Amino acid sequence: MKKIILIPILCLINSMTLNAQQIKGIIGDTNWMGNWTNFRPTAAEYPETTNILTGTINSDFTLYKKNTYLLTGVVYITNNAVLTIEPGTIIRGDVETCGTLVISKGSKIMAEGEQTDPIVFTSNREISTRKPGDWGGIIIMGDAPINKTGGVGFLDFNIDPMANHYGGQNQDSNSGILKYVRIEFSGRKLNALKELNGLSLAGVGRKTKFNFIQISYSNDDSYECYGGDVNFENIISFKATDDDFDFTQGTQCNISNSLAIRYPFSSDISGSRCFEIDSFDKIENADVTKKMTKITATNITLANLEENNQGLVREAIYIKDNSYFSLNNSVVSGFKNCILLEGKIANISANLAKINLQTVLINNCDGGIQSEIPTNDSEIKNWYSNESFSIEYSKTSHTALFKESNPKKTFDFRLKVDPIVVSDN
Repeated sequence: MKKIILIPILCLINSMTLNAQQIKGIIGDTNWMGNWTNFRPTAAEYPETTNILTGTINSDFTLYKKNTYLLTGVVYITNNAVLTIEPGTIIRGDVETCGTLVISKGSKIMAEGEQTDPIVFTSNREISTRKPGDWGGIIIMGDAPINKTGGVGFLDFNIDPMANHYGGQNQDSNSGILKYVRIEFSGRKLNALKELNGLSLAGVGRKTKFNFIQISYSNDDSYECYGGDVNFENIISFKATDDDFDFTQGTQCNISNSLAIRYPFSSDISGSRCFEIDSFDKIENADVTKKMTKITATNITLANLEENNQGLVREAIYIKDNSYFSLNNSVVSGFKNCILLEGKIANISANLAKINLQTVLINNCDGGIQSEIPTNDSEIKNWYSNESFSIEYSKTSHTALFKESNPKKTFDFRLKVDPIVVSDN
C-alpha cells in the first residue's frame, strides 16, 4: 500500500518542482550564441569576392566554401532547383546593383552551416563603411496557405512577375533549411515607402527549417512572414531599423528560444517594435474563411539596450485586430510598454482571450499591456491582473538581469538571477 501511495506523491512533487524551475527568456545549458554569431559585423574581415552570382539559376547549384561570392542584382532560383550552400561559405551582396536572392515557389535553399563554420550573407563594402540597406536580402516563396483573397500573393519588391507569386494549400511544404546562417546589412530601400527585409518568407511551409539564424543591421524588418506555416528556433534579431519580427496575411508561427535586441537610435521614426502582428495587409484583401495570424512565442527575450528621452523607445509588441498571440516563459525588458493593442481591438473577453500571456517577466518598462485607446486600459489591466497569467514586473538593470549584455563581448541573454519583483503596473 505504501508503494502505491508513494508513486502519485512523488509525481506531484516532481511536477511542482518543474513548474517552480520554469525558466523565463532564452534557455540553454550553455550559451548557444557562441562561435557562430557576430555582434560587431562592421569590423569583420571578409575575403574579396572570387565568383559572381547573377541572373537565373534553373537547375541544382552548389556554392562552395573555397569561393567568396558576389550576389549581383536579383538572383532567382527557379524551376524547382535546389541551391546548396556549403558551411563556411560567404556571399557578399553587391551595393551598386542591390544584390538580392529569391528562392521562387517550388525551389529550395539548403544553407546548413555549422556552429564553428556559419554561412554568412553580408555587404560587399569594406570594414567600417558597411551600413543597413547595403544590399537586398533573401526572399523565399512557397505554397503554404495565406490569408489573401484568391489564396495567392505577389510581393511589392520589384521582382520578375514570372517568379513573384506565393501561397497555396500545402502547409507542410518544404523550401529547404537555414541553419547557422548570418544575414548582415540587408534591407535596401526600394522607394520612399518600401524596403526589403533581411529574410522575407512568403507562403513558406512548416517543413522548412529555420534554426540558429542571426540577422543584424537590417534596414527594414529582420524577419517578415507573409502567411505560411513556419517554425523558428534559436534565432536572433540585432539592431533592426524597423521590426524584428513582422507577421501578416494569416501567418501560423511557433517561435521558441529566440532573441531580439533593439537600439532606439537605430529605429524607424514611423514605429519599430520587436513583434508586429496583424492578419491582413488590407481588410479588403482578407479572406474571412481562412485562418487569422496566430503566433505562439515561447522562451523569448526582448531587450532594449538604450535609454533616451527622444520618444524613440516604443512598445515591444504591437498587436492588430483579429490576430492571435501567445507569449510564454519570456522576458521583455527596457521598453515603453510590453504590449500595445490596436485601438480597433475591443476590450472584451472574446478578444482579449486571443492574447495570452503565461509566466512573463516585464522588466523596466513604463507600462504593461495597454491600448491605443486609453479608456480601454482599466479593463485590460483588470483582465491581465488575474494570477493565472503569472505576469511579474521588476526594475532590474540589464547588467544584473542577464549573464552578459555588453555588446563588446559575446552576448549571453540567459537570465543571471531572479529579479526583485515589484507591484504590477
